[in-house]
Amino acid sequence: MASSAESAAASGMRKAPSLEWRWVSTEEDDDEDRGGRGGAAAVGAVGRGGSFESEDEEDAEDEEEREGKKRLIRTVPSVDWFDVEGNEVSVGQQVEDTEEFDFGRTMFLALQTLAVVFGDIGIGPLYTFDVMFNKYPIQGEEDVLGALSLVLYTLILMPLVKYVLVVLWANDDGEGGIFALYSLICRNAKVSLIPNQVHSEKRMSSFRLKLPTPELERSIKVKEKLESSLLLKKLLLGLVLFGTSMFISNGVITPAMSVLSAVSGLKVGIHNTSQDVVVMISVALLVILFSVQRYATSKVGFALGPSLLVWFCCLGGIGIYNLSLFGPTAFKAFNPLYIIYYFGRNPFQAWLSLGGCLLCATGSEAIFSNLCHFPVRYVQYMFVLLVLPCLVLAYLGQAAFLIANPKSSEQVFFSSIPIGVFWPVFLVANLAALIASRTMTVAIFQCLKQSIALGCFPRLKIVHTSRKFMAKIYIPVVNWLLLLSCLGFIVLFRSIYDVGNAYAIAELGVMIMATVYVTIIMLLIWESNIVKVLSFVITFLFLELIFFSSALSSVGDGGWALLIFASVLFMIMFIWNYGSKLKYDSEVKQKLSKDLMRKLGPNLGTIRAPGLGLVCSDIVKGVPAIFGHFLTSLPAIHSIIVFVCIRNVPVPVVPQSERFLFQRVCSRGYHMFRCIARYGYKDKKQEHHSVFECLLIEGLEKFIQREAVELSLQSEDDVDSDEEPPTPVKIITAPNGSLYSLDVPLLADYAPSTEVIPEASCSTPQHDPVLDYAQNLELELAFIKQSKQSGAVYLIDSPIIKARKDSWFFKKLMINYFFAFLRNNCRRAIMLMSIPHSNMMQVRMTSYV
Repeated sequence: MASSAESAAASGMRKAPSLEWRWVSTEEDDDEDRGGRGGAAAVGAVGRGGSFESEDEEDAEDEEEREGKKRLIRTVPSVDWFDVEGNEVSVGQQVEDTEEFDFGRTMFLALQTLAVVFGDIGIGPLYTFDVMFNKYPIQGEEDVLGALSLVLYTLILMPLVKYVLVVLWANDDGEGGIFALYSLICRNAKVSLIPNQVHSEKRMSSFRLKLPTPELERSIKVKEKLESSLLLKKLLLGLVLFGTSMFISNGVITPAMSVLSAVSGLKVGIHNTSQDVVVMISVALLVILFSVQRYATSKVGFALGPSLLVWFCCLGGIGIYNLSLFGPTAFKAFNPLYIIYYFGRNPFQAWLSLGGCLLCATGSEAIFSNLCHFPVRYVQYMFVLLVLPCLVLAYLGQAAFLIANPKSSEQVFFSSIPIGVFWPVFLVANLAALIASRTMTVAIFQCLKQSIALGCFPRLKIVHTSRKFMAKIYIPVVNWLLLLSCLGFIVLFRSIYDVGNAYAIAELGVMIMATVYVTIIMLLIWESNIVKVLSFVITFLFLELIFFSSALSSVGDGGWALLIFASVLFMIMFIWNYGSKLKYDSEVKQKLSKDLMRKLGPNLGTIRAPGLGLVCSDIVKGVPAIFGHFLTSLPAIHSIIVFVCIRNVPVPVVPQSERFLFQRVCSRGYHMFRCIARYGYKDKKQEHHSVFECLLIEGLEKFIQREAVELSLQSEDDVDSDEEPPTPVKIITAPNGSLYSLDVPLLADYAPSTEVIPEASCSTPQHDPVLDYAQNLELELAFIKQSKQSGAVYLIDSPIIKARKDSWFFKKLMINYFFAFLRNNCRRAIMLMSIPHSNMMQVRMTSYV
């Protein structure tokens, strides 16, 4: 067993650590040159040192470096056992997909892309001109051409140039959305306000970006500025929370706007239809949609693709029909001078109509958020070859109809449909509206899962509706809250014009945040040319701010309700993140030192009962304070103690082989370990506790084997000096005759002692047996096996934080009431494993912050 372990682990030990760029002072560089040979020895002496303390030292060095003269050099990162395990990455995970072209698979992906990605943007022709000309009455042909020119160039600039050609490439290993952008930045710079990142996480295969490595000075300076400025960290977090609240609000408005505008076509088909009937039918359709949302996520996905294909064909066909019927005059709108003429005739009303014009680009953010498993190339080809041409034809046809019928500025789309195909197109339009609503709801589920994983939203129940695709999820609480919110907007406003005003505000809020984050990614990760960066940010931020100012002018017409809704969401996320940070800081301050653990262990004479004790907490460094409470309150502790921290890392998926990182706590005889269980924001966390335990034990055994191999490769003189020398051990005999010790628990079961120890007495052995590494390995693995058979008990730390009495009023309100309410009504990560109550002990300690 030892030989196989040696061959397996030695291959991992021979891997050279990856090189990194960092700023160093001139003096430090000279020291490194003089101590090159010493550095090699340090890398070889991996095993005992605490990685957590070394990280603190690195942070202190960074502060000192900023004060002196610095230059950019390539250095070898510090290595510990967490780093060793993090470096063991399967090469196969980095191989690109090189499958041969399959026509059937290509068509399947194309249809799925239509259903999942382009549902929202495809319903823009239902209401864009209606909302625009509600603010800007048509007075002549030039007005129609000016409005059409605005729509065409908005389509070209926003969805095509910005999102399809630029933003899609900022995906996080295939994941899109505002939080994917934030996580991508967090992976390349330490901008998270909760400093619980482990250094070895950068060596996960998911952390290895397929983008250029930051080597230019500008990228390093941007990274340094982001990491050193607390204000910038808070600003980045605030922007992502604002963007997320706007995106969720967008998901509330989309079903209300799309379904209401589609059902409004009844007024054209049946002239006596009242608005009350339209509202009631819209409410009924939304109730049905959200009731089957759980099943639609996994069952109906493929059927929606052909439906969207039929819809886009209808848009293109109706546009061609109107152009052939009313003439090609609308093609003049490709001349951008008509935009100038449009603003020249009535500048104020033209400015007011910009909010309605942006509705043609609603769904642009959904293109990025719903990227999921679809390759970027598929999305780009589908948009350029099908979606954009059909949309352009649809708007050209509606403009040709308006030029010939300038007084028919209401229900433009349905009024321009040929009479013979009105009802089939009406049904397809309603189906497309429902698909668009589902598209945004699915995008919200993905966004919330990302935000929960990154600690910016309370944990909720997440149901995975597919065994094959992790991205297909359903969040029951959010689904019903979205339904109630949609119904509230429809009943409150009843008109697509008021709802459309709120729609533009939500969409623009997300677009502006995306522009800011993509600009940072271009500077930090892509290392783009500064001219390209400035062109991108100036062009799109300028346009979006102009559109946003127009949309805000309609706050009194419906935007106020959306702003209130978004503000509530923002406060929930802010309070949760703020309270989580205070809780984490409190736990870090109260943690026990390893020196204290070494003193407490032998002196307490605690009985080590057979079994596995999993002490669950949120901290990744040191021993949680709750363990001291267990030592002083419980009559015994388990023979093996593992401090478990379930950590959500800013990557989509953590491979199973890289799930656990281990480190030994105190000396070998204590049988105490630290384990960090890492999950990406797409990983399914509802593992059964028995599965989790088996995976943890398997990882622990591999860690011990690697440790034994590493130590066996060193000479006795190179053994880490941090290892404690053998000390007298207190051995206690239990009433049943078993021997227990805090230092060497249950060792008598495997190495019988020749000493005679009388019952109910304590004695100190005269010598400590010195075993070789192979024998030590076999003994420890056998000991772990017996502990596993005895069962595992979860000792869960559930701290409560309260504001101090001298805290300011708003802090007391947020922490003692709002955060406490959210924490008491959300799920804990460890609770998702269905742990039996008989195997769980939960202790709450109150801390004042």
